[in-house]
Amino acid sequence: MNENLAVLIPELSLVGAAVTGLLAGSWLPRRRQWLIAVLAAAACTTGLVATAVTMATDREQTVFSHTFAVDTATDAGRLIVLGALLLVIGMSVEAVHGHRSETEYWVLLLLTGAGTLVLIGANDLLTLFAAYLLASIPAYALAAFAKDAQGTEAALKYYLMGALLGTTMLAGTALLYAAGHATLYRDLRTALPAAPYGLVAVGLVAVLAGLLFKAGAVPAHFWVPDVTEGAPTPVAAYLTTLPKIGALIAGYRLLHQALSDSGVNWPLLLAVLAAVTMTLGNLAAFFQTSVTRLLAYSAVSQVGYLLMALAVATRTELAQKSLLFYLAAYAATNLGAFAVVTELPQARRLEDYRGLARRHPGLAAVLLICLLGLVGTPPTGVFLGKLEIFSATIDGGYMWLAALAVANTVASLFYYLRWLAPLFDTTAPAPAPTPLGNWTAITAYSAATVSLALGIAGGAVLPFATGRLLP
Repeated sequence: MNENLAVLIPELSLVGAAVTGLLAGSWLPRRRQWLIAVLAAAACTTGLVATAVTMATDREQTVFSHTFAVDTATDAGRLIVLGALLLVIGMSVEAVHGHRSETEYWVLLLLTGAGTLVLIGANDLLTLFAAYLLASIPAYALAAFAKDAQGTEAALKYYLMGALLGTTMLAGTALLYAAGHATLYRDLRTALPAAPYGLVAVGLVAVLAGLLFKAGAVPAHFWVPDVTEGAPTPVAAYLTTLPKIGALIAGYRLLHQALSDSGVNWPLLLAVLAAVTMTLGNLAAFFQTSVTRLLAYSAVSQVGYLLMALAVATRTELAQKSLLFYLAAYAATNLGAFAVVTELPQARRLEDYRGLARRHPGLAAVLLICLLGLVGTPPTGVFLGKLEIFSATIDGGYMWLAALAVANTVASLFYYLRWLAPLFDTTAPAPAPTPLGNWTAITAYSAATVSLALGIAGGAVLPFATGRLLP
């Protein structure tokens, strides 16, 4: 049995930093608790370096009785999650500085990030569920970090839906175990084709319910707008970005490795869910006036496009690289938009951004890049990601889904332009919002730069997302 802990350095660095930070924060004075933020950033950097070394040595392997896989999808997911986590840390520095629970904020962020990393490499149903819990429970506390009425209500909705669908996911795990007499994906792949069809189908739907909740997809999306509006903006940025990465890569691995020969027509189920999710998200975003709720429904619609890759997971070799690249581009672009919202805490509605291009041209440029990027406008990374995922969908035999996705992309331009148009309106500018601080602004500029870089240099990045999943 391979028990090589060295390949788990990214996960262990986050958990180790969380434990160390919790202990150190108990003794640090409040004015020095920013040191835990430095520790969190150092843990993310350590994980990025360890992942780069793993990719350079090309040592794909499974560890601990094959329950965790370290392969192309795991390495790419680690890079995306850890890079995105650094951006979230950057936009959180000024927002939580001096808060009486500053240490706890960083510790919770590290723990939920570690759970997301475990989701990415989970190669066993029990490991998958344990990762779901680790990624979810700290996130519930983060959603209520502001401790106001709106945040508490949002966190309660988030927790109740997470508990319900987590229990559903556990029941699905039990059903799949009953059908295949195993929890390892490699064993389920050989056992499930001979198992009762109904048992496998119900078990799969139940497990997918938990993953769809983490991703914010229909029909488990109801928490997204309330939590995005009620939670602190950096937390909202985290919750609309990083859980998607873990859930979608975990779902892709589950479908590709355990259920490819099960006989259940899950590709059609995922295609329908993708169509409904992208359409509902776009329609709900059309007439939003709150910037956070607009970004929340935008996040729901983006999951619809990403689910297209899961629908064709076993139908085309393009599915994996399109999913991984789109996730990277979306993470940078979405976090860039949220960083601008964090930097301007008084600007909560679309009209509050009127005349921003004159007062804060740098932030207006970031918002322009990120919002047009979320539409899928060249030369941003999301444009290339959508191009890849649409191509994979067509190659996988779902031409109708690709056509619907194109129509939704065109329609989404309407509500993004409703936000962009006031930026350049100088006839009756809104009162100038006060920027929060330099760290958040730097984060916004960095995210926009990454979004553009992925679009311009996407040809050099895509090969790193190509590779087989380990059984």
